[in-house]
Amino acid sequence: MEPGAALLVHASLRRVEAGPGAVLAALRTVLGPEGTLVVPTFTAGNSDTSPAYRDRTRNMTTDQIRALRRKMPPFDPEGTPSEGMGRLAEAVRCAEGRVRSAHPQTSFAAVGARAGELLAVHDENCHLGERSPLGRLYAAGAQVLLLGVGFEVCSAFHLGEYRVPEPPRRTYRCVVRRDGGHRWTEYEDIDLDDSDFGALGADFEKADAARPDPVVRGGRVGATQARLFPLGAAVDFATAWLAGKRSRHVFTDPSQIAARFLH
Repeated sequence: MEPGAALLVHASLRRVEAGPGAVLAALRTVLGPEGTLVVPTFTAGNSDTSPAYRDRTRNMTTDQIRALRRKMPPFDPEGTPSEGMGRLAEAVRCAEGRVRSAHPQTSFAAVGARAGELLAVHDENCHLGERSPLGRLYAAGAQVLLLGVGFEVCSAFHLGEYRVPEPPRRTYRCVVRRDGGHRWTEYEDIDLDDSDFGALGADFEKADAARPDPVVRGGRVGATQARLFPLGAAVDFATAWLAGKRSRHVFTDPSQIAARFLH
């Protein structure tokens, strides 16, 4: 990665042999004062349309479900922790001067020179598309770092889903803090599906290795593997791959926010 770059990081620090503070400091040092570090800070606990909610309520009575819904925490970008995103994501979310995007389900947090610019737009009905931070990261020529995780968690691939012609759509609901109280909001967006991202990533890496100028770089960090690559290259490959591999309007394992894989 180069000083001054915008870098989207997905990380699991269990095998890096360093704590989140040390990793955050190291990344910021490499990026320098003009660089920007971005992480996903997704949340599922405020939604009643997520796989996590369906699993939690499967054996509940109607009264129990009503009680649960009354207690579900509303999303507050200033204080709501991320869920399943890992310790580095939380370190960035809590860092001094950090910026967090406004989406109540698929927010991002960032620190650095362009944090406000890259996270300024995140429409409620656009989880991970053009009007999300991914759209701006693509335009900014950002890079992606997978640290101790695989392509299964590569959120940049989701931007490719938005670029496939006529992608399937669905309704999402969640509770937010608005106008001084708890409010349920409902919106329609792309039916996100990360179930084949592992295969997509393997094909991306294989195709890249056959190029005369490969863009995917790999190496060891502590006891784990890391991959660094341009976000734009990943999105462009994903767009073509998804258009060819997925049957139109048929997704095999819909998931709301890919939290199954983001550690």
